[in-house]
Amino acid sequence: MEEIIQFDKQLLLMVNGSDSEFFDYIILTLTNAKTWIPLYVGLFYVVLKANKNLREIVLILAAAGLCYLLAGAIDDGIVKPLVARWRPTHDPEIGHLVDTVNGYRGGKYGFFSAHAANTFSIAIFFSLLIRQRMLTFFLVGYSLINCYTRLYLGVHYPGDITVGLLWGGFVGWFVYKLYCRITVPAKYELHLCFVPISILGLTLFTAVLMAAFDLHL
Repeated sequence: MEEIIQFDKQLLLMVNGSDSEFFDYIILTLTNAKTWIPLYVGLFYVVLKANKNLREIVLILAAAGLCYLLAGAIDDGIVKPLVARWRPTHDPEIGHLVDTVNGYRGGKYGFFSAHAANTFSIAIFFSLLIRQRMLTFFLVGYSLINCYTRLYLGVHYPGDITVGLLWGGFVGWFVYKLYCRITVPAKYELHLCFVPISILGLTLFTAVLMAAFDLHL
């Protein structure tokens, strides 16, 4: 076990941080949950267009909320304080080696990653719900981008991210199966998926543009 822990730490130091203020700015933007609100609005738009029944819409919103509750809230409220594994930025052994951005270090404990669990649970749930491969590709990408930002900022070990993804994937699958026991999912047309996909692309483009603009002021 000790060998695995040490490998986890060395792997984190290999991918953590950079010497680029430009990239630092982008990462700080993308790791902020508020950045992704437009994407969630885009997914809600798809749900509204495919489901004409208010009951179905409410059920999907409740399912998405349950994903968040099971994936992230349980992690932050129970698992992290119970396991009490230091975040890399607070780890007495390697904390001084971790490259931080603007002094951001996060809370004391980091196992497992709520960012990974939350985003992947949403990605899996909506991928199973909508069942369009193109959207699935982009939603998984959205989750992995969030995961990378946590490694870059040095606030999670790769092991924290891996377990977060596994838990989030299970939660997304479980909530979808629960949803299917209550109702039959609607059929989602591919053209609807271009809305959240376009929003995701614009979100990334805007993060890059803001970084370039701010650093030249």
